Amino acid sequence: MAAALPLVRSLQDCADYSQVVQPFLPQLYALPQQFLNSITSLDDLKQLYISTNPLVFALAFSLALAPIFLVLSEINRNYSQVDRCWSILPTVYNIHYDLWAHLNGLPAYRLDNIVAFSALWSLRLTYNYWRKGGYKIGVEDYRWEIIRSKVHPALFFVFNVTFIATIQSLLLFSITTPTYLVLLASLAHPTNTLTTADTVFVRVLMSLILVCFFADQQQWDYQTAKSTYRRTAKPPPGFTPQQLDRGFVTTGLWRWSRHPNFAAEQAVWVGLYQWGCWATATAWNWTAVGAISYLLLFQGSTAFTEWITRGKYPEYAEYQQKVGRFVPKVGVLLGGEGWEEGTSGSRQGGEGEKGGKKKN
Repeated sequence: MAAALPLVRSLQDCADYSQVVQPFLPQLYALPQQFLNSITSLDDLKQLYISTNPLVFALAFSLALAPIFLVLSEINRNYSQVDRCWSILPTVYNIHYDLWAHLNGLPAYRLDNIVAFSALWSLRLTYNYWRKGGYKIGVEDYRWEIIRSKVHPALFFVFNVTFIATIQSLLLFSITTPTYLVLLASLAHPTNTLTTADTVFVRVLMSLILVCFFADQQQWDYQTAKSTYRRTAKPPPGFTPQQLDRGFVTTGLWRWSRHPNFAAEQAVWVGLYQWGCWATATAWNWTAVGAISYLLLFQGSTAFTEWITRGKYPEYAEYQQKVGRFVPKVGVLLGGEGWEEGTSGSRQGGEGEKGGKKKN
């Protein structure tokens, strides 16, 4: 273990990139050959695992996945290979840090709790992706198809190599790097209990996942009702023709935020980053790269999604004006009501059955 972890004398040392990351990067270059030399022996593989810096091992794994994602996407002409693993990989990395600590006899109670919230996050997101049909053969995120239709095939291949297969894989690794800092902090100040701050972080993160769940369910209920309305021209209980003709959900949490699930989703990983800062007694540290990159990805992908949605639904532009993208607008925070049914200028209730049949 001595060669696998830095010698940290203070909590601040645990967040010092030059001490906790840079000295171990040479392990990354040697790891592929070491893996090949050990592949025939489980004992050798275990020894390689526990003697390799856990951050480097996770990084190597994320890099190894990139060519797999690339090859699968090009063979199948389906570019949602990373999407299918999106809800799973962050928890795999967090379990890795926790397992590594247990195998090396390090205090891991904090890590156990990180795994608990991370597993709940994975269960919620995987379930939502599954019920939308994301794991069906041939199903692909519609946004990849739109991008593919607008760029030259050679350029899209470069985009696949760099962003879809590689950068996204590294991103899912990077958002869990604060867990490495928590591991190191437990080494610097060994403890098998949660501090008050740790408890607060766990409960806040669990609460954010609950917000994601409610937002997902509200969207699912709306889309299910809209589908029924298209088939029968009758709005299911709890919905009006005006709401279903509109084409997008505006009730519940969606009354105050255009993407409450995305907002809470981003907050989860920003929260883990803040936990890493707290554990290492730092105001900020290098693991911010993961959280910031995650925020930037959501900014870009959400803007693209809304551009598509605005082209499909006439009222969406008005919805954008009245409701914040992720957090409620200032007027709402000061006592406003958010989106109000029946106030839309571009479409009023009463279009009913005809509108229900026309929307895609």
